Amino acid sequence: MSRYAALVIVLIPGIMAVMGIKWMRDTLFGVLQFPFPYLWLQFVAGLLSFLAGLTFVGGFIFYRDRKRNKVQLKYRKK
Repeated sequence: MSRYAALVIVLIPGIMAVMGIKWMRDTLFGVLQFPFPYLWLQFVAGLLSFLAGLTFVGGFIFYRDRKRNKVQLKYRKK
């Protein structure tokens, strides 16, 4: 059961990061999506969404690896 919970925890920010990439790509091609009134706002929201999702997934993986001592010596718990 805990593996499914971990999958959901990682899946939601992963989807958020994918949506951020999609919004930035649509901005480059000039396609305006519904919730955004301006292209520049769509790009900024996409960039922030991508960075937030990537940061969360990266931090989750780093935390898990650090707990299992699978990181370099300088990042291990003391």
